[in-house]
Amino acid sequence: MPLERSAGASVPRPAGRGGGRNGGIAGGPPSQPPCAWPAQLPIPLQVPGRANRRGRQEKTPVSNHHRVLILGSGPAGYTAAVYAARANLKPALVTGLYQGGQLTTTTEVDNWPADADGVQGPELMERFQRHAERFETQMIYDHIHTVALGERPFRLEGDGGTYTCDALIIATGASAQYLGLPSEQQYMGGGVSACATCDGFFYRGKPVAVVGGGNTAVEEALYLANICSHVTVIHRRDRFRAEKIMQDKLFAREAEGKVTIRWNTTLDEVLGDGKVMSAVRLRSTVDGATDEVPVAGAFIAIGHKPNTEIFAGQLEMDNGYIVTRGGRHGMATQTSVPGVFAAGDVQDQIYRQAVTSAASGCQAALDAERYLDDLG
Repeated sequence: MPLERSAGASVPRPAGRGGGRNGGIAGGPPSQPPCAWPAQLPIPLQVPGRANRRGRQEKTPVSNHHRVLILGSGPAGYTAAVYAARANLKPALVTGLYQGGQLTTTTEVDNWPADADGVQGPELMERFQRHAERFETQMIYDHIHTVALGERPFRLEGDGGTYTCDALIIATGASAQYLGLPSEQQYMGGGVSACATCDGFFYRGKPVAVVGGGNTAVEEALYLANICSHVTVIHRRDRFRAEKIMQDKLFAREAEGKVTIRWNTTLDEVLGDGKVMSAVRLRSTVDGATDEVPVAGAFIAIGHKPNTEIFAGQLEMDNGYIVTRGGRHGMATQTSVPGVFAAGDVQDQIYRQAVTSAASGCQAALDAERYLDDLG
């Protein structure tokens, strides 16, 4: 299974792949009902605290100022924490209300280096966290909603407090995109989802549809083909963008009769009784003809949107992605604001792999170390 997710730590609710879909950031897409979490996924985290005599939770004071503050608890964020900690920068990592981001909704991960037998996404993220904690990274369980990058030190406002830092590493990841149909929003939680591993169980033995043609869509279809009676894959083009090995697996399921692929087709409308969907109306991109396919669920897998809303107007962006310096002479993760670095899916709209996200997290930590050294 391809790793194309780096995890957005500012995402507050995992209502699908990406940990929430509303981004958990001011100005993000509308929120949606939460999905049912598989048993192995992490429990929602609260602001750190201790119980008082009456058993009530009290907030534990955390240091407000940090040399390095990391936003995001996916591969990029955790890797940045490991390298920053080993450089004695004493980093703090703001996890968001749910740790692990998008990989926590992934089943078997087959292409993580050195895991020859594969690894479950939630397990992999637990290992990331333990690694960061081993080097005494301070975990802050909060959700950041406002940043001031024009100030020195940088100031960030969260639900649980205000934080300042000399260097900031942004690793907030990306969230799933939707089609934008009114009926899609109407049946969110009533058949429409963006996370097969979250919600597929509810459609066991029933027909479902998957919209998309990339790695995520094919992965979702393969997963659902194992538990649902039939899967209809809806793709607007005449070929997939997914990895060839995944395409071959899907074509094999098609040959078995478990999957039907509707090429050159779009989802025109979600149909139902107003609360629960019962079918999808499809439209041909060739001649405009429409037809209806009875399904109990529709899984949208058409791409992701970077979780960058709170940085709008403060950082240079390209189509919502944070622009980084790149180049061959270091400081590759530097943004348009000195001292602010970006890693993972939040700045990568091309590769979008967990392994590349982790690598850019390493780069961001090394760049932050160099920046702080130059400050003296």
